[in-house]
Amino acid sequence: MKPIAVIILNWNGTSLLRRYLPSVVANTSADLADVIVADNGSSDESLAVLRDEFPSVRVIALDRNYGFAEGYNRAIAQVEHSMVVLLNSDVRTPERWLEPLAQYMDEHPEVGAVQPKLLHDGEERDVYEYAGAAGGYLDCHGYPYCRGRIFECLEDDNGQYDNIHPSILWGSGACLLVRTELYNKAGGLDADFFAHMEEIDLCWRIHLQGSDIRLVPESRVYHLGGASLPQGNPRKTYLNFRNNLLLLHKNLPAREGKRLLLVRRLYDTLAFGMAIAKWHWGDAGAILRAHRDFRRMRGNYTEHPTRNLLQELPECHCNIVLDYYLRGRKVF
Repeated sequence: MKPIAVIILNWNGTSLLRRYLPSVVANTSADLADVIVADNGSSDESLAVLRDEFPSVRVIALDRNYGFAEGYNRAIAQVEHSMVVLLNSDVRTPERWLEPLAQYMDEHPEVGAVQPKLLHDGEERDVYEYAGAAGGYLDCHGYPYCRGRIFECLEDDNGQYDNIHPSILWGSGACLLVRTELYNKAGGLDADFFAHMEEIDLCWRIHLQGSDIRLVPESRVYHLGGASLPQGNPRKTYLNFRNNLLLLHKNLPAREGKRLLLVRRLYDTLAFGMAIAKWHWGDAGAILRAHRDFRRMRGNYTEHPTRNLLQELPECHCNIVLDYYLRGRKVF
């Protein structure tokens, strides 16, 4: 049995499979990992393309679209590898992308998951990619940001983050290598999230289990980003706002969570006002629906940790909104 399963979740992604899967097949060591595509009930030609053009790739055919979170849960339940890579279908992998990740996990049993540097696919220069850059954190109010990416500002990769940081708060689901046993012990990805921020939630729970999340800069992959839901899509706005609230509610101690969510509602009210001022009616409506559904769904999470992880990591003490908009902080 090979130690790693590289699992790509696909839904109606024929063009992405033809564009990106060849690099994964060619550059993933056959001695180290199996490349698996979990198909989320596609209605296009995905299954035929996989059968005819990628015969070496194992296919797990799910009966319908379960979303990113539950799709991965169902796929991982069908593999026996000791580690799995959650790899987006729009990621190009260069030669020897996986070996540094696997070696680091072998040498550091205290680490539960690792990510490579995520760079944008399509630029002539190496620019960090929005989805995870060089490893992610949350600020003091729970807003996600990354080394290499703060809001819409993306840094060039000039080696400035080529150090193994003691711990990042979260690794990107665009490319995340995680121990299978720990994934299952933490409960997998939260299916109620459907998509967006589900990997932050998973990484938070891995931390609470006593393991670290790290960046391994010796590995890099190239991510297109926005292939399923582009930035500015109201559906993406809805999922980001709703899931961010759920993330904080379920993973913070109850008292701290209530205080933080009160402040977040004020910030989200400002975001709603900005959307109205810009005539972004779809985003404004998405924010309202996100808060409505958060109020409906929060009762599903009745157990809260006693440990406040945001207080333990110094990178989570900043106020990224004020730093970015008032103090002009654009880089990590």
